[in-house]
Amino acid sequence: MKSILNIFLVFFLGLTYAQESFIVQNVTLFDGEKITKEVSVLIQDGTIKKIAKKINSNNKVIDGTGKFLMPGMTNAHVHAWASMSLNQAAKAGVLNLLDMHGVEPYQTKMKSMRDSTNYARFYVAGYAATAPEGHGTQYGFPVPTLSKPGDAIKFVEDRVNANVDHIKIIVEPWKPTLSHETVKAVIDEGHKKGKKVVVHVSKVEDGYQVINNNADGLVHIWHDKSLTDDKLKQLSKDKNFFVIPTLLTTILVQKNLLKKTEKEVADKKAFLLAEVQRLHKAGIPILAGTDPPNANINYGSDLYKELVLLSEAKIPNIDILKGATSYPADHFELGKLGYIKEGYIADMLLLEKSPIEDIKNIETISSVWKAGKKVELKQ
Repeated sequence: MKSILNIFLVFFLGLTYAQESFIVQNVTLFDGEKITKEVSVLIQDGTIKKIAKKINSNNKVIDGTGKFLMPGMTNAHVHAWASMSLNQAAKAGVLNLLDMHGVEPYQTKMKSMRDSTNYARFYVAGYAATAPEGHGTQYGFPVPTLSKPGDAIKFVEDRVNANVDHIKIIVEPWKPTLSHETVKAVIDEGHKKGKKVVVHVSKVEDGYQVINNNADGLVHIWHDKSLTDDKLKQLSKDKNFFVIPTLLTTILVQKNLLKKTEKEVADKKAFLLAEVQRLHKAGIPILAGTDPPNANINYGSDLYKELVLLSEAKIPNIDILKGATSYPADHFELGKLGYIKEGYIADMLLLEKSPIEDIKNIETISSVWKAGKKVELKQ
């Protein structure tokens, strides 16, 4: 009897975890790097098995004629507190969330849902590095803080022991903030432990300093004044870094929280778009992130609004798509994600219209697959 039950259990689990095999046929493909028209993609066992002009197979065929296939998206700056946020993201085609400050004990369960079809994968920084009474300490949960460079070793060791995916530092002078000596110590120690280290800034000189101190990226763009041409040229030549500008958040905060006038908001938006355009022209990768739940931004479809703002900054649409797919996968070393290439995980979005032609067409997603399984899009 026990043997029969074991056989039934194995059979049931096999059905539960079986991967659907299918072909998306005759579709326009953005593979994370380039566009290919009238191509077919074979998915087997949750991975991209073959990409070719024509694929002969007995598998289920999905007609992609006139449609657009692209990798699942990543929101490269969030603060998520519950599994419903991961579900909201996945239903919008945002299959990876990079958290930039949260409560480590609560994040463990959410990280464990990475293999769940209807939930975005969750990657975390754990607690961000900040000063006593600094930004990040005001949200009602205890946060470890640093006062001097010598605190960096224990801080990073504790984050590594908490199994974080990356390290985040806060440099925010509207409250007590870390010295650049302490920031550099955290960056250096994080790199010793094999972690990417990113920094929150709001001032241009802080951004310039932390990149010179080898931060891997900025999780906001400065909004006080422009980076000089000489400094931009020097950074783009000497340093390898990325920027997650979080344009939507900054603009909404100006309008809704700081109660700026319509003209002040428009002027700030124009400044931000111009700075992002300068960074892009200098060859700096621009990654898409929205910083929810700040400014009541959601974890899913509000990322589309960030992509529209990046388009307004005159970034080519193909580079905007890279910033939401392959760039985060590359810069945060997420493994076989962010691309539709043979051997990669089959995270895919099927759109009715091409976002290369108009970035607003990102709203026409009709199907989402995570690791080859269809995400339930109904509310």
